[in-house]
Amino acid sequence: MIYLKTDEEIEYMRAANHLVGSTLAEIAKNIVPGVSTLHLDKIGEEFIRDQNAIPLFKGYNGFPNALCISVNENVVHGIPNDYRLKEGDIVSVDCGVKLNGYCGDSAYTFEVGEVAPEVKRLLQTTKDALYLGISYAVEGKRIGDIGHAIQKYCESKGYGVVRELVGHGIGKNMHEEPEVPNYGKKSYGSLLKNGMCIAIEPMINMGTKNVKFEKDGWTVRTADRKPSAHFEHTVAIRPGKADILSTFDLIDQVINKPPLSISSN
Repeated sequence: MIYLKTDEEIEYMRAANHLVGSTLAEIAKNIVPGVSTLHLDKIGEEFIRDQNAIPLFKGYNGFPNALCISVNENVVHGIPNDYRLKEGDIVSVDCGVKLNGYCGDSAYTFEVGEVAPEVKRLLQTTKDALYLGISYAVEGKRIGDIGHAIQKYCESKGYGVVRELVGHGIGKNMHEEPEVPNYGKKSYGSLLKNGMCIAIEPMINMGTKNVKFEKDGWTVRTADRKPSAHFEHTVAIRPGKADILSTFDLIDQVINKPPLSISSN
């Protein structure tokens, strides 16, 4: 069953998703060569709990941490560990919280120092595909319209679109109906109605679309071990234009912050 949210519920979800954006911005401040993914997870969990919220992922089907942190060829669901980020890595951080009974969910793939130009292009294409998909997340369209737009755009650039993992409905629970694939056919799938809330999350591979599930039961990596990017927003379906409930603005403020100038006085 697909649950339509009231305007009041959507505002609760906006607050939860703003906290996710704030958490990812805290992580952004610490994305440097030498930091361990486990340390990033600790920063994220402490920040979430300090805001009287619950880390949504921790304990979910036994997942051991507050954040999913996936480096380079790992697509999603990476378990934070002692791995220390290196110059040129990319790292996808997926964060979910529950605040006042409602869920927020968003993901961002960060660059560690200077990354290769072809990797930058993968990240930019994936981010662009997210916003392209969101442009179809309006009342009267169908789920397939979102996936078709993402798939067509990314495949036109030569990238692989993951099939085994998809976006989802969201509300009081992290995963609700409907599923939101990043591939599909125009005019197919569930009808989008005012008040539906969904998480759209392109997972795009530099090479093959095929993935492998690691023995830890969580981590998903590309079959050819080429890099993968992941960006995610939670949106509310509205007439005419989607309402993006999560935000990258706080992350961008950290990433694009100019260096401190040194006065000559």
